[in-house]
Parts: sequence; C-alpha cells; structure tokens
Amino acid sequence: MKTKKTIWIPAILAAVAAVLLVAYYFYVSPFQGSGRPADGAGVMRPLGGEGPEGGGEIFKTLGTISVFLGACSFSWFWFKRKLKSPSMLVRRTGKFLRSVHKLLGWATLAVIAIHGIYFLFAKPEENKIYTGLAGFAILLAIAGYGFFINKVRNKWMRTVHRSLGLLWVPILLLHAGGSAIVAVIASLAVWVLVRVLERKGKEPLKTV
Repeated sequence: MKTKKTIWIPAILAAVAAVLLVAYYFYVSPFQGSGRPADGAGVMRPLGGEGPEGGGEIFKTLGTISVFLGACSFSWFWFKRKLKSPSMLVRRTGKFLRSVHKLLGWATLAVIAIHGIYFLFAKPEENKIYTGLAGFAILLAIAGYGFFINKVRNKWMRTVHRSLGLLWVPILLLHAGGSAIVAVIASLAVWVLVRVLERKGKEPLKTV
C-alpha cells in the first residue's frame, strides 16, 4: 500500500477554495455589527412564486433533507469500529449503515446539487450562495475520495475522506444554520447512545 502524501493535494485545493469562498461571503455580507441588514439588503423576498406555496420552498426543503442525509452518512463513523460490539443493536445498526453509507453519500450530493442549482439561478444575489458553493466544493471532494477509496491503495485515503467530512461540518453550520445544528446534535446523540448501549452490553447478566 502506498504512503505518498500527495494524495492530500486535491483535498487541500478543495479546502482552500472553500475557505476563499467563505472569506468572500464575510467580505460581501451586508450585515453590520448590529446584526441588521444594511440599506435593507439581505431581506428575503418572494421570487418567481417562491414562498410557502412556491417552488422555492420545495428546494429549501431539499436542502434540509440533504443536511440530514449527510448526517446519517456521517454517523457511520461512530459505528465503524463497533461491528463486533457486545450490543446486538449497535452491531446491526453498524452493518446497516455500512451497507448504505455510499448510497447516502451519493444521495446527499445529488440532492444538494439540485438545491444549489436552483438557488444559483433563482437568487444569485444571495450571499449564502458563497457558503453553499464552499460546502459543495468540500462535499464533491468527499464524494471523489469516497469513490476512489477502494481503487487507490493509499493509507491516507480514509484519513483524507474523514478529515473532509469534519471540515464540511462548520461550513454546513454557517450555511444551513438551524437545520445543521439539529443534525449535528442528532449525530452526537447517536454517538452517546452507542456508548450507553455498549456499556450495557458489557455488563454481566445478574442472576437472581
């Protein structure tokens, strides 16, 4: 198995692109220290039927769905080393997540692409476009490494894949806000639940 660290180069390029996009987002953001939009900028307005009954709401929902799909895919990380757990529930959940991890990853990428393309054309003036592009750049790199992870024999592949996943989280929090916070909390709750179930599984059965 190869050990060349040049395998990090595409990930570094994606990370640099994401950081530049996030920096530009803060640079062009109309919000001042008071937290209010300057000159009325940044106020959400219906566009092309966007609103509670408009098509834009559907694409917003797709963005929320993609956040939770990504959280489910990321949750495999908690179960990766738990396939021989003393808890049967943890073992079965881990095997299930392993079987759907790639499918969830591709589904996340596809749904985010649809969500992003819509808002890129429907609301190109929105500053959140930049954080969205930053997140998509990282997610695209995650998907790329995930696709080649079993094809390129390099010990750093999985480390890069995981590192990009962790880098995606703060960008997602910046872009999606509340839904991303809920997804992160849910993922951490799963980790806590796994620990609790494992402890219970290790406890010896008490005889009456």
